[in-house]
Amino acid sequence: MTDTTSMKHQTPLTSGDFTAADEPFALFEAWLNEAIKSEPNDPNAMALATVDPDGLPDVRMVLMKGFDTDGFVFYSHIASQKGRELAANPKAALLFHWKSLRRQVRIRGNVTPVTDAEADAYFATRPKQAQIGAWASKQSEALESRFAFEQAIAKVAAKHIIGEVPRPPGWSGWRITPSRIEFWHDRPFRLHDRIEFRRDAAGQPWSKTRMYP
Repeated sequence: MTDTTSMKHQTPLTSGDFTAADEPFALFEAWLNEAIKSEPNDPNAMALATVDPDGLPDVRMVLMKGFDTDGFVFYSHIASQKGRELAANPKAALLFHWKSLRRQVRIRGNVTPVTDAEADAYFATRPKQAQIGAWASKQSEALESRFAFEQAIAKVAAKHIIGEVPRPPGWSGWRITPSRIEFWHDRPFRLHDRIEFRRDAAGQPWSKTRMYP
C-alpha cells in the first residue's frame, strides 16, 4: 500500500520534551524508568564496544548493574576478552536500545575498575548458582564440552554447599565515565530527534547540541 500520509499530520519535529534537558543523567534515569515499564526483557541490557590490540572493534551485550553521575557500571571476569581489551585500552562505547520506546542512548568515555568493596557488595547480591558459575567459568577460553562445564559447576557447588560463596579474585567490574552521551528518539520519515551532551572531563559542565538525524 502506498503511504500517502501527510507530514503535517505527524508528531512535530520539536516536541519540547527531552530536547529541553540541560544535563544527561536525570534524562537517562527517566528514560530507563520508562524502559523498565515497557521492555519485556532486560531493560538494563547494553551493547559494550571495546577494541582489541589490532584495533579491531569488539561488541557484546552486557547488563548495566548501576549508574550515577560517576558513570555506568557492569561486571565480568577480568581475564575475559573484554577484560583484557579494557586493561590494554581503557576506553569504551555503550549503546542502550529500547525498541518498544523507539529510543536509543549512545555513550562513550574512559573506563576504570570498580573498587574491591563495590565488586564484593554486588557479588553478594547475585543468586548462589550465578556465584558458583562465576567460579566455574573460564570466561572466553575454549570449552571442550558442555559436560565439562557442568562438571566444573558441580565441583564448585559441592565445595560451597554450606555458607556464602566468596567473590572469585578474577571477577570484578568496570565503570564507564562518559564524555559524550547522545539521546536518539524515533520520528516519522526518519526526521529523528538527536541530542548530544559533551564534556571535556568528569566533573566539567556539559554542553548540548542538537544533531541532524
